[in-house]
Amino acid sequence: MRPNPDYELDDVDAIRSLVRENPWASIVSFVPGKGLVASHYPILLDEDADGFVLLSHVGRPDERLHELGGHEAMVIIYGPQGYVSPGWYDSSPAVPTWNFVVAHLYGTPEILSDEENLQVLEKLVAHFENPLPEPYLMNRTLENAAYAERIVRGTVGFRMRVERFEAKDKMSQDKPAEVIDRVIDALGKPGPYFNPPLAARMAATRTDATHTEENRS
Repeated sequence: MRPNPDYELDDVDAIRSLVRENPWASIVSFVPGKGLVASHYPILLDEDADGFVLLSHVGRPDERLHELGGHEAMVIIYGPQGYVSPGWYDSSPAVPTWNFVVAHLYGTPEILSDEENLQVLEKLVAHFENPLPEPYLMNRTLENAAYAERIVRGTVGFRMRVERFEAKDKMSQDKPAEVIDRVIDALGKPGPYFNPPLAARMAATRTDATHTEENRS
């Protein structure tokens, strides 16, 4: 990832929050003889672990494709992103750009036992079902539990301690406050680039930056 101090995101808690809010991830491995291999799965934080730890599973035979557990992997987490038109700046010169937040998380996955994998599967389902009025939980009935025990054999669970990371939060921090306000306003209006999540992220990033500067003063 190209370094840029204006957009660097190095706060571990902020990156953990990014994972919580955006659990769909890309898993990338370099496998000798195969080259780069990528898969896409939901990811959870292991909230009970010390440090920064991810939980997930892959469907067989992806664990063999990645040689999971045999070497370092990169998990990519994507937050809000979208196009920013120079026409919104009301200033010149200006060029188009793309705002985004992304994190590259590195570590060597640890393969889980079938019992641990089942627990991860239950956590994943509960995480996404609990907001619903009638959650469809895996262990709600004996029938669901029996089915889960059958399908768990088709997946391989893993735990990955994040040993290092790179992250970028590019939200027009290099622009004057009035320009940022205009971009946020434009992203909130109906049209081809209507993007409330990106507008909200820009507003939050600006607020965090303001608080940081005030604390340094």
